Amino acid sequence: MDGVPIYETLNRADWRFAKDWWHWFFFAQSEKAEAAIQARPDLWYPTKAVPGAENNLDYLAATRSPEVVRGMLADYRAGLEFDYDDDRRDKDAGRRLQCPLGVLWSRYDDMEKLYGDPASPWADWSDRIVLRQGIPSGHHMAEEAPGDVADMIRLFFAKLC
Repeated sequence: MDGVPIYETLNRADWRFAKDWWHWFFFAQSEKAEAAIQARPDLWYPTKAVPGAENNLDYLAATRSPEVVRGMLADYRAGLEFDYDDDRRDKDAGRRLQCPLGVLWSRYDDMEKLYGDPASPWADWSDRIVLRQGIPSGHHMAEEAPGDVADMIRLFFAKLC
C-alpha cells in the first residue's frame, strides 16, 4: 500500500522526488529530526491529518509520543542505512518475491506522479502481481477510503482461490 521497494525509490529519485520527499532524508537524521518534531509536533504532524475523530485521536497520541516518533524515524534511517543495501543484494542475486503481490496506491497522493503506474517498479521484484489498483484517497488510505481498501483486499484473496 502506497510504496515501492526502497531500492527502486532511491534509484529513481530525481529533483522532483528530492523537492517533495526531502523529509525522508531529514527524518533519517534521527536525533536532529526527533528534536525538531518534539519542539513543534503540529508543524510536522498536523492535528487534522487523519479523518475520523477516533482515528485522529490515535494519530495525535502516536505522533506526540517520543517513543513512537523515535520508532518512526528509525524506519526512515533503516531505509537509507540498511534496507537499500539489502534490496541491492537481493536484486544482484536475482532473488524475487515468491508470494502473490497486491499493489494499492493512493490516487490523490503523488505515487502516480513519481512512478506512472505505481505497480511497475514491482515488476522487477515479482512475477506474481495479481492485483494493482489506485484507491481514491490521500496517503492515509485505510482511514480515507476504508471500504475501497477492504474491497481490494477481498478481491486480492478471491484471485488466489
